[in-house]
Amino acid sequence: MKILIQLGHPAQFHFFKNAIDEWQKSGHHVRVLIRTKDVLENLLISSGFEYVNIEKKRLKKESKLDLYTLAIKRFYQLFAQQIRFSPDIVISPDPILAKICRFFPSKFIAAGEDDYAIIKTLANLLFPSVDHILAPRVCDYSLWQSKKIEFEGYMKLAYLHPNRFRPEKKIAEKYVGSMPYVIIRLVSLKAHHDDGIKGISNDVLDKIIERFKLKGYKIWISSEKELGEKYQSYKLTAPVELIHHIMAYSSFIVCDSQSMAVEAAMLGVPSIRFNDFAGKISVLEELEHIYRLTFGIKTDFPDVLFEKLDELLMMENLNAEFQARKQKMLEDKIDVTAFLVWFIENYPKSAKTMKENPDYQLRFK
Repeated sequence: MKILIQLGHPAQFHFFKNAIDEWQKSGHHVRVLIRTKDVLENLLISSGFEYVNIEKKRLKKESKLDLYTLAIKRFYQLFAQQIRFSPDIVISPDPILAKICRFFPSKFIAAGEDDYAIIKTLANLLFPSVDHILAPRVCDYSLWQSKKIEFEGYMKLAYLHPNRFRPEKKIAEKYVGSMPYVIIRLVSLKAHHDDGIKGISNDVLDKIIERFKLKGYKIWISSEKELGEKYQSYKLTAPVELIHHIMAYSSFIVCDSQSMAVEAAMLGVPSIRFNDFAGKISVLEELEHIYRLTFGIKTDFPDVLFEKLDELLMMENLNAEFQARKQKMLEDKIDVTAFLVWFIENYPKSAKTMKENPDYQLRFK
């Protein structure tokens, strides 16, 4: 079988990496397409997977003409890849590739965990041309629910499930030194769905740092944004592919990142997310209200942030309690990579199986 996977950002690489490894060991031919973005290419290089960079130089996207130019170039690049590789299955978040595939025998699958309401514009461009959408059961895809194949888990369990990831304390100590320590994660909030969304300001950041210092924690800041001079001593400079080892041994995480909040929950690390997506994302709502593994607070309520932070920091056996909550979550969920490998290897029969008997997936626990 030939499988073509297009990755749009680093989180998608993590979702597929274990499955790609298993598909290749089973003799399937996998081709990965990327565009130059963030640390995505560095992750592919460190993984050893073969890949094709179809957009080595990013346009500034300062005008509509730039966007049209980018779309035209991408169309020709993707069309050429489709002809040269002739995949049986294409997995991608790209509406252009989805429409190209309508002219070929390839089956097209989208995978995600953002609710329809969060990615409405992208969804309306992408979903009409897909055969199926792989997504957690809890996610709401509204108009496109009939195309959804639901799995009992989260995308980040594909790489952070205990069957797939074992944190190494020596790795964490090499880059952050002694325990205990906390991580503050700051993101740029520049994605297409981030318009009007606020996160952790410098004033709030200063107060978070002060709270942790009073409790005796070492503080590390991981940031997509350029950090000011006064924060440089806190800057975390570990290789990005090792961040989950460092997260796993942290005592607490405060962030304005959806991804890191979910990852913290998968690892059983207490976390608070402070941004304006709080209360809007089904995956995080389930992790907060069903499993109590993470907490989301909107930026209009900084006092609530500090009240919740103080409440958690005063909790006896905080980390042991959150490890127990993580275990309860894992008992309800599947090994997402095992499910993904089976689903693609047996597609489209697997889609029919899941529609007729959704509990079939429980054998992947």
